Amino acid sequence: MAAGDLRVRFWGVRGSVACSGKDTIRYGGNTSCVEVRCGPHLLIFDAGTGLRPLGRALDSGGAVEGDLFFSHTHHDHIAGIPFFRPLYDKANRFRFWAGHLLPERTLHEVLCMMMREPLFPVPFDVFKAEIAFKDFRCGEELRPHPDVALRTTSLNHPNRAVGYRVDYRGKSVCYVTDTEHKQGERDRNVLELADGADVLIYDAMFTDEEYLRYAGWGHSTWQEGVRVAEAAKVKTLVLFHHDPDHDDSFLDRIQRAAKRAWPGARVAREGMVIEP
Repeated sequence: MAAGDLRVRFWGVRGSVACSGKDTIRYGGNTSCVEVRCGPHLLIFDAGTGLRPLGRALDSGGAVEGDLFFSHTHHDHIAGIPFFRPLYDKANRFRFWAGHLLPERTLHEVLCMMMREPLFPVPFDVFKAEIAFKDFRCGEELRPHPDVALRTTSLNHPNRAVGYRVDYRGKSVCYVTDTEHKQGERDRNVLELADGADVLIYDAMFTDEEYLRYAGWGHSTWQEGVRVAEAAKVKTLVLFHHDPDHDDSFLDRIQRAAKRAWPGARVAREGMVIEP
């Protein structure tokens, strides 16, 4: 791809737990993982089980350097870490970023906890790649490269979560997953982050009807995603973090309804590529 291009690819689009079977083939069953290419720069958002197939794709392309940004560290967003092949190659370099853990914990501490007996058979230091940990405070602007800027904001989710906006050469992508709205009002943090964005990836775990049963769980709805996209004047809305009980037919229905409500709406599926 050209140096000025921005490209988004979806490797995992589910929430809560990975799911497989004949009813989830078309949209996919891996949990959250999104690859963003800013020209030559690799940015990865979340490390769910979708990180494993991304790692296989990267493994045959020579030395890898990238930045991995965590929205938060609930299990469905970190489960792919031990199975990410590039971490086992000493030629590779990564920076891991998290903005929801300070001051109580650090990202290194949390990932080491995950890969520790009796939860996992090998420790974090089994990895050979060079890994730098970047704990930040939500609201900071991040500069992983001189020509790549990320704005961050806090999201409404149990144990805290971070929303990101990538700006690269006049194009923008927002990653806003695991956030809960308040009925009847838009989240100001999300609106400010998404203002005029080319792409908004948004937590659509539930429908408005389902949300009434799951208030307080930390997730939003596809209808709220449409309302945010309209208010923020977003060009493309990508509905993301699907409920594992929403099969392909259910997501087809959401796709049709969302397109009627907002022509720029799309339902995320594994392998989908967007070039704003």
